[in-house]
Amino acid sequence: MARHGRRSYISIPAQMIDNALVVPPKKFGPKQTNGQGHCSFVKVAVSFWGSLLALCTCITMLCLFLTWRPTLGPIHRLPCSTPNLPLDHDHHRQSSSASALTFLPPLPAHSLPPSLTAEERHFWAQPDNLGYKPCVEFSSDYRHSSPAIVKGRRRYLMVVVSGGLNQQRNQIVDAVVIARILEASLVIPILQVNAIWEDDSEFSDIFDVEHFKKILKDDVRIVSSLPSTHLMSRPVEEKRTPLHVSPGWIRSRYLRRLNREGVLLLRGLDSRLSKDLPSDLQKLRCKVAFHALRFAAPIQAVGDKLAQRMWKQGPYVALHLRLEKDVWVRTGCLPGLSSKYDEIIRQERKNRPDLLTARSNMSYHERKLAGLCPLNAKEVARLLKALGAPRTARIYWAGGEPLGDQEALEPLKKHFPSFHNKQSLALPGELDSFSRKASLLAAIDYIVSLNGDVFMPSHGGNMGHAMQGHRAYAGHRKHITPNKRQMLPYFLDKTLSEQDFNRIIRQLHNESLGQPEYRTDKPGRDVIAYPLPECMCKSDSKSSVPLTSMG
Repeated sequence: MARHGRRSYISIPAQMIDNALVVPPKKFGPKQTNGQGHCSFVKVAVSFWGSLLALCTCITMLCLFLTWRPTLGPIHRLPCSTPNLPLDHDHHRQSSSASALTFLPPLPAHSLPPSLTAEERHFWAQPDNLGYKPCVEFSSDYRHSSPAIVKGRRRYLMVVVSGGLNQQRNQIVDAVVIARILEASLVIPILQVNAIWEDDSEFSDIFDVEHFKKILKDDVRIVSSLPSTHLMSRPVEEKRTPLHVSPGWIRSRYLRRLNREGVLLLRGLDSRLSKDLPSDLQKLRCKVAFHALRFAAPIQAVGDKLAQRMWKQGPYVALHLRLEKDVWVRTGCLPGLSSKYDEIIRQERKNRPDLLTARSNMSYHERKLAGLCPLNAKEVARLLKALGAPRTARIYWAGGEPLGDQEALEPLKKHFPSFHNKQSLALPGELDSFSRKASLLAAIDYIVSLNGDVFMPSHGGNMGHAMQGHRAYAGHRKHITPNKRQMLPYFLDKTLSEQDFNRIIRQLHNESLGQPEYRTDKPGRDVIAYPLPECMCKSDSKSSVPLTSMG
């Protein structure tokens, strides 16, 4: 098909996408039917199949009744300014529109037995969510422009995303928003092979592709590959988009060339899109992160099983521990295990200075006191104890293999003997299909961590921010953000009694336990970590469906 009176036959360079383009989807035409001489047969067939359909429907409804797992409640159709109007829940369950989204919640937080001490009750208690619930309602202008955008066939956006699982998630969210800004169709993102873990997983290995397409069908057209009309186009390629660009910058930079060539290829999207976007685009970010990016069925099934094994034994704490060798190298910090391991990190950093991403003009001690270093296992254990975690608290730790192996984890295991990870919870062979697939294993960690009564990261970063926002969206589940900069001087103070130390640490974290926080309170906050106010609103409705366990 001609575009502006000419056709481009310049092939896409193979090295740009490493053979990522696949054969275009098959074209399906209408089936040829012969309508002669079949009237009586059709009547009988309609009667038979109608009866069979009714029987199947009854059986299906019975199965759903026995295995039903209610959702957190429908996403409110109503704007946040009108929270008191009743919701039609049956309509929401039946509708497939964007405003009728449902949210698969984590397992409910456990009720607290009366035998707990005051400190233990304070530790396990959930923050007051102040009545906030998911509320993704797009403006009339957004909805009015959507039909033309999703019907478009001229412009296509291709993206190559990199990094670990949560970094990839962030870039996929941005890719959808950029596609909406450019009114382009989005080709399923290409996942770059992870250089650190050598993980060659594809999008469909990690996420449910059909669910992704279905949830976003009213916002952006998602396709599995370029159509045949665009395979020979020369894509506009951008490798180094500036940081925090606005929608206006994206349009002025790419739209004219995209209209001319038909295909735009973007790489390195991490933190390229501004965090301060118009309200509708913020809502779209939430829709992608919390609704569209569902894990693939095999991952979700194993993650749910492990979460249930933890949950059925009582409340548990999920920790995201950043104790891997590459983390210590990149942050410019030391693990503090022994001089042997400290020397390993110093030597690796000397051999690979390009890996250092922390401030190179600061010493290790300065980084530590500035809160730029991950907490080691000893510090995590002491923080949990100060916050009131009982010795019987069950711990699930997420993360890669720590430098020093079990020696690195010993301080935590000593204080909290009920100490688990995915490998210790899984049955023999249950994780075999995920071996050497870091992103898939990280997805299992994500699921089990999301379901924990309490979550705490040992270091900031993509996983901590993703979990903070997802747990907030699920009802503001308890999320402890270590106040490293303020608390570490007290960790070094040998004159403090344990009682005074605990009191100070609790005071420092009174406002860091997952309470509702507005994204707009501080500039540059990401709506994925702070879904208020764009993606949540208050509702006085008493008919919302409560959280229930996974069935």
